Amino acid sequence: MKTTNKGWLPVIGLTLSTFIFNTSEFIPIGLLSGIASDFAISESQAGLLITVYAWVVAIASLPLMLVFAKTENRRLMLSIVALFVFSHILSGVAANYNMLMISRMGVACSHAIFWSIVTPLAVRVAPEGKGPAALSMVVSGSSFAMIAGLPLGRTIGLMTGWRSAFLIIAALAAVVFFILAAVLPKTPSDSSFSLRKLPALIKSRALAGIFLVTLVAITGHFTAYSYVEPFLGQVAGFSATGITLILSMFGVVGIFGSFIFSRCYDRHPKPFLLLAVPGLCLLLLLFGPSAYSQVTAVLLCVLWGFAINSFNLTFQTEIIRNAPQGTSVAMSIYSGIYNVGIGTGALVGGSVCSDLGIPYIGYVGGAIALVAAVYFVRSLLPLLLRR
Repeated sequence: MKTTNKGWLPVIGLTLSTFIFNTSEFIPIGLLSGIASDFAISESQAGLLITVYAWVVAIASLPLMLVFAKTENRRLMLSIVALFVFSHILSGVAANYNMLMISRMGVACSHAIFWSIVTPLAVRVAPEGKGPAALSMVVSGSSFAMIAGLPLGRTIGLMTGWRSAFLIIAALAAVVFFILAAVLPKTPSDSSFSLRKLPALIKSRALAGIFLVTLVAITGHFTAYSYVEPFLGQVAGFSATGITLILSMFGVVGIFGSFIFSRCYDRHPKPFLLLAVPGLCLLLLLFGPSAYSQVTAVLLCVLWGFAINSFNLTFQTEIIRNAPQGTSVAMSIYSGIYNVGIGTGALVGGSVCSDLGIPYIGYVGGAIALVAAVYFVRSLLPLLLRR
């Protein structure tokens, strides 16, 4: 049984990798204005970087995972991190918007496999009996990205240009590559899963419900979150520094939420599940009215960060619990659907900004999430609470 601190080194390495990957995924949110200005395009057009990225992940996740399902996990992880580094170098030297878009598509392909394997791999390499804690650690890497990665990338972008932000991510990812090469053990793939078993996996009522709720709720979330930077600046009246601090709060709350989750979810899942979907819906609907006071806007963003962190942790945990065989493939489907939601939400949010105005992104996002919340409470919650 692994009980020493050394047994946590692979999980720490994977946590660092989630920090880098999530920093990269959401960095355009903090740099939209700079990218749009540099290429003389609108913020809505720049927002297509988020949409196309997400849709490439959505389309590629399952096919790529099926292709590489029998590849040894350490080798696969190192390969996708290497692709990630190369693609960010290309982003940093992009001569035009199309080249930047192509480089982001390369990052998206690495992302498609990464999020299919990182959480189940973390559970497998963790010390025995520490799977939930390992999952919380890895997901907390995403929260650290909100605290330090995204705001720091935004700050660098404001000071030295958005290209520097991408190049620094490439350098940090190269460091993570060597850390993983040193600490990550060889781990056999889930070779027992085949394409023939896919229909049975999809027919699971709990998994199908998770996938459906994820699609709708994440579409609603990113309808608002994709344009949170211009909303906070133009509607709520925050300075550039204030926006950076608020974006950091998302991550601070996420780390706090991950700690609570690791201690409480197994015994008390219902509060986390209710916050994840109905709570997220309510907060989106209140996002617009919160802008009338900067205090209420900050408070809402804090609660919003807690809610989306609960969403990510609870649903990934339930996928692992409901798909003990073929977890990586189930996670790849989830990742793909999640990214359909990201891309669709960014597209809807862009349309709202263009046609209705930025103040309405929360109302539209909340209305979309309301559909997910109603289905979740009536149909999915009872299934997930069966232990």
